[in-house]
Amino acid sequence: MHAIAALHLTQADGALPAALAAGSAPGESGVSVFRLQFRDGMHFSAVPQLHLVCFHLSRPARYDCRIAGAALSHDAPPGTIAICPAGADSAADVGNSVDTLLVAADPGRLALAAATESAGEARLIERLSGQDPQLFALAGSLARESAAGYPNGPLFWNETASRFIDGLLTRHTAAPPRVSRGRLGRAALARITDHVLAHLDQPIAVATLAAIAGRSPFHFVRVFTRSVGVTPHRYVVHLRLQRAIALVRAGGASLAEIAARTGFADQSHLSRWVRRVHGVSLTGLDA
Repeated sequence: MHAIAALHLTQADGALPAALAAGSAPGESGVSVFRLQFRDGMHFSAVPQLHLVCFHLSRPARYDCRIAGAALSHDAPPGTIAICPAGADSAADVGNSVDTLLVAADPGRLALAAATESAGEARLIERLSGQDPQLFALAGSLARESAAGYPNGPLFWNETASRFIDGLLTRHTAAPPRVSRGRLGRAALARITDHVLAHLDQPIAVATLAAIAGRSPFHFVRVFTRSVGVTPHRYVVHLRLQRAIALVRAGGASLAEIAARTGFADQSHLSRWVRRVHGVSLTGLDA
């Protein structure tokens, strides 16, 4: 469980639970999965650096849960979801054997998805109990991939992880009542995204993006990175890759032409970024 800092997991005898699946495929999905079996009891406590989404897998069990000061004792049927945002003090105890599925998501990936969708400063909502069949199905798919050694390849993993992040964003976030000091608002992020998408085939200067946001270049880089989870350069690359992958899958254009149309220096430059972010070759995108 080294991928999740400040997480304590034990079963009744004080030992670690058995891990049936653990890890993440190559690429930069920002999502890891852990399927865990606790014998005769479970204790969980954390102040995590990552967002944690937990699913109960086994027969109904009695959970005593706490997240950020809120507490709940309840009987959880299979598929029950609990969400612990990064930085939230949380704990859970169960008195019998249970199977759980834990998905850890990088807060930066959620912030990046929010910026791409012009959702601004989305805040993940604490959740002690509930149901989300779509997220449950996606988490199960990730667990099966991990347990089997990623038979469908890194691209399948990364795209499934992206859908998981999108589900969190759509159904489990809220906008803060006002923009936090030192962050960009939704309108500024939308203007920046629109400008980048309209000029993907051209050089895009930080100074230009800063002017759109009404900031000096120096302060803009700091505020943007804090708001979106990546630097302005990486955000531009993210949008370029999204467009390039869509064009590759649509067909009708050479890879060199797609690279030029999306602002990459050449086909090799595009290929390196695809390999880094998605874990596959450029030609493997349409596999």
